[in-house]
Amino acid sequence: MMKSYKYLFFLLPLFITSCITTKDVRYMQPNESLVINEEGLVPYNIPIYRITKNDILNLNIVTTPKGDAAQFYSSLNTSGSTITPTTNNPATNVATSTSGGGNINFYFNGLKVDSNGDINIFGIGYVKAEGRTIEEVTKEIQEKVNENFQEGKSEVRLNTDGITYYILGDVETTGMTGEKVAHKNTLTVTEALAINGGLNRTIDRKNIVIHRKLPEGIKIAKIDLTREDVMNSPYYYVQNGDEIYLNTRAKSLNGFGKDPIQTLTTGVSVITTALSIYLLLKNL
Repeated sequence: MMKSYKYLFFLLPLFITSCITTKDVRYMQPNESLVINEEGLVPYNIPIYRITKNDILNLNIVTTPKGDAAQFYSSLNTSGSTITPTTNNPATNVATSTSGGGNINFYFNGLKVDSNGDINIFGIGYVKAEGRTIEEVTKEIQEKVNENFQEGKSEVRLNTDGITYYILGDVETTGMTGEKVAHKNTLTVTEALAINGGLNRTIDRKNIVIHRKLPEGIKIAKIDLTREDVMNSPYYYVQNGDEIYLNTRAKSLNGFGKDPIQTLTTGVSVITTALSIYLLLKNL
């Protein structure tokens, strides 16, 4: 019988390599590559969002209470002193979504960036948007508005519908998979994951894939959330249109490593099966 136990030693490396350690699940572990400034702070590395084709923008032009701009730009959805031809429902200001994704009101009333990279504003005409920042386009629209009305009597406000991003994971992350919208100026990956409940142990934190939409095309990047120097990466900050892919660990796919109990149960099952086969072959 003692002879049979020697086969267990062949299975021991399998159990050791199949177990998930704390280094696999801890976020932002210290490492020497982290860049800090002379004050001991991590510098912000927030990329500037540049408008791409097929983006939808939200335009508000605020005027004086009796400004003529209301009649010049649009009488649609005019309320008080604010021109809102491209906002959400002005009565409720509530974004409406569907299971197909997106905001219905924003889609039908927003300024769409066409195939030429332009937006068409009623009363102003076409304005180049693709490849430019929100601030740059806002400034140009403001200049055009000032040509028709007294400067200082109107204010242009141009925005996206918040930061829209997408999380796609395996079947065990269905609670956080889907389209997400954050109405914030900045959003980090860790904030985005925290808002959606965080990652379970089946997700490979060292291999988070991000697809980023740029005017030139789609950029694919990988980040490691177990290293604190991820804070130096421009992909640490979520941009509008980002797709975040959560990959499942190979250890989880083969049945090991999801949690200690499951690892132990799987290990006992493997040992029992191996001994049963050995005894069966021995008695033949």
